[in-house]
Amino acid sequence: MERKIVLEHIDVEGIQHLDVYRQHGGYLSLKKALKSMTPDEVVTEVKTAGLRGRGGAGFPTGMKWSFIDKKKWQSSLPDL
Repeated sequence: MERKIVLEHIDVEGIQHLDVYRQHGGYLSLKKALKSMTPDEVVTEVKTAGLRGRGGAGFPTGMKWSFIDKKKWQSSLPDL
């Protein structure tokens, strides 16, 4: 049986509220990417995951992100 990652906590009462979402692990991956990974590590992770764009060509997202100016990217990150 396949695991429903996106809908894993769909039956949790109040999951649509940020505090409940965070109590169930919401945003942990985002925090990890922003706080403890370099931009190159994030791009490598996305490439490894095989994430693709939603456009007709399905361009690899990791490839697209590898073209971004990493210094400019880091300076625009929010404080968490």
